Amino acid sequence: MIIISVMTSSLRTPFPAPARLGLLAGTLGLAALLSGCGQEAGGTAGVPSGASPHQGGGPQGAGPREVRAPEPRLVFTHSGGVGVLDAATLEPIGGAELEGYNRLSPAGDGRHILVATGDAFRVFDSGVWTERHGDHGHSYAAEPQLTGRAFEASKPGHVVRHAGKTVLFNDGSGTVEAFKSDGLGAALESGLPATSTYTAPDAHHGVAVELADGSLLVTVGDEEARSGVAMLGAAPDGQARAEIIRSEECPGVHGEAVAGEETVAFGCEDGMLIYKDGKFSKVSSPDPYGRMGNQAGSPASPVLLADYKVDKDAVLERPTRISLVNTDSGKLKLVDLGTSYSFRSLGRGPAGEALVLGTDGALHVVNPLTGAVTAHIPVVPAWQEPEVWQDPRPTLFVQGAMAYVSDPAARKIHAVDLKTGRVVRSGELEHVPDELTGVTG
Repeated sequence: MIIISVMTSSLRTPFPAPARLGLLAGTLGLAALLSGCGQEAGGTAGVPSGASPHQGGGPQGAGPREVRAPEPRLVFTHSGGVGVLDAATLEPIGGAELEGYNRLSPAGDGRHILVATGDAFRVFDSGVWTERHGDHGHSYAAEPQLTGRAFEASKPGHVVRHAGKTVLFNDGSGTVEAFKSDGLGAALESGLPATSTYTAPDAHHGVAVELADGSLLVTVGDEEARSGVAMLGAAPDGQARAEIIRSEECPGVHGEAVAGEETVAFGCEDGMLIYKDGKFSKVSSPDPYGRMGNQAGSPASPVLLADYKVDKDAVLERPTRISLVNTDSGKLKLVDLGTSYSFRSLGRGPAGEALVLGTDGALHVVNPLTGAVTAHIPVVPAWQEPEVWQDPRPTLFVQGAMAYVSDPAARKIHAVDLKTGRVVRSGELEHVPDELTGVTG
C-alpha cells in the first residue's frame, strides 16, 4: 500500500488553526519490477525496492519505469491539494487532492515529503528514487501518491533533517519523534519506521535536532513563552534522555539551522543562540529587540543567514535588512538589501552563498563572509508581502545549483541557474502555488 511535509526548510511560523483534511485515496494495482540487478528488499508495499505506480507520461496506474539517472521533482501546495513538477522541465507530473492549509517538508530520503495537516505529518510519495547496488545505482520514476501513512500530531510543526535523522515536533503535545531518514521507504510497506520519542515538559511551538552522536537539542518553553534550548544525552535501548546542559538566553526561540558539519543555531528575539562543540554561546543583536526567527544554513559555510526584525509590536514588519552570523568568529553582520522580503525568501546556494528573494522581484546573491551583494537576478514582478502569513507569496526553494521561484500572481514557477545568474526556464501552473519544496530522486 502506498501512503501519505518542507519547513525549512525548516522555516516555520506559528501553526495555523486546525485544517479540514480530505484525502483522495485509491487502490492501484502495481506491476512487479525486474531490473538487471534483480529485486531488493524494502520499498513501498507491494512493489519491489520501493517502487510505486508509473509516472512520466504513461497512463494512471501503470507500473514504475527505470530511468537513466535520478529525476528530481518539485512539490508545491495549492488551495486544493499538492502538485508535482518535473524539476528539469517544470512540466506537471501529478499530485493529490488534500483540503485545508497544508505545509511541506522533505522527509530526508530524496523521495518522500511530509505534509503537515491539521492532525498529522502525512507521507507523500513523490515517485522518484534511486537504489544503490554497490558501485552503481538504479533510478526509477513513478506516479506521485498521497499515501495512507501518517505520524499523528495534534499540531504538526517543524521537521528537521540532520545527520541521517528526521525529527518531527508536535506543537500540541510537545512530543518529539525521530527516525532514520533512509529507512522511511522500506518501513512504509507495513507501517511507519521505528522512532525514538521524547516529550517536552510543556507543549509549545518548538523544534528539535538530533545530532550525530544521538544527543538531542530541543527548545524550552510552554504555550505562553519560549526561553531557550536544552541538550539531552542519547537514549540507548529506549532509556529516558537526561538533560546535559541548557541555555535560557534565547527569548522567543524559533527555528533552527545548521552551519558546516554540526554547528546548530536557533533564532531569538535578541539575537541567535549557537550550539557548538558541546557548548552554547549567544550572538546578541545590536537592537534591544532584534529578532532572527527564520534562518538558512549551509554545509559549505560557517555563516548563518537569517532575517532581522526590530519592531516587536508590528502586525507585519517588512524588513530590508538581513543578518549574517559567523559561527566561527561569533560576529554578526547586518546587510541592508534596499528591498523587503518574507520568511519564504531565504536560501543558500551550492557554495554557501546567501540568497534572498526580494519584493523587488529579484534574487539577491550575497557573499556570506563579507556581506557584499554580488548579484541581483530579476525573476518575478515586484510584489508585496501579504498581511496574512498563510497567503501565497513568491517563494524560494534551492536544489543544487538551481533556484526555483514561484509566482502565485501569474501561476508560474521559474528556474534560475545560479552558475549563470539567469532564468533558464519557466512553467505555467494550473493552480496558484503556495509552499514549494522538492526531492532529488
